[in-house]
Amino acid sequence: MRNIRRDGMHDLKEYEKESLISEDDLKRGEEKIQEKTNEFIKHVDEIVRDKEAEIMTIGRALQTR
Repeated sequence: MRNIRRDGMHDLKEYEKESLISEDDLKRGEEKIQEKTNEFIKHVDEIVRDKEAEIMTIGRALQTR
């Protein structure tokens, strides 16, 4: 995820440098990329938390046998 974010940020900076987008567009794009990155990180954290809970439940079930 970090590499994708970094590449997106790099591309935006290149577009701005080449005058393909304005400085305002650059800032909006960076904010949007960061927003999406945060959403995906949150989603992955939720999946990891759920999987850890599932593993702990299975582990407890196996211990009680």
